[in-house]
Amino acid sequence: MSHTPHELTEEFPELVDQMAALRQSDSHFEKLSDAYHTLNRALHRAETNVEPTSDDHMVDMRKERMALKDEIYAYVKANSETA
Repeated sequence: MSHTPHELTEEFPELVDQMAALRQSDSHFEKLSDAYHTLNRALHRAETNVEPTSDDHMVDMRKERMALKDEIYAYVKANSETA
């Protein structure tokens, strides 16, 4: 398991610098980013049967990941327009 898909840097390559800056200066963004990272890793482990789970739980985790990703994108865009 050397590569976990759906990392934020892969999802938003054009926002890497803004996300790195926000992680350093904004505790709310840091928490969002950490929550996404934790959920993404758990989902990857479930999808690769390292830590199997039910299909319903995987669907719920995917929905939560998508919601977090949308929230992160909106937050970065809203907080980088002034920069």
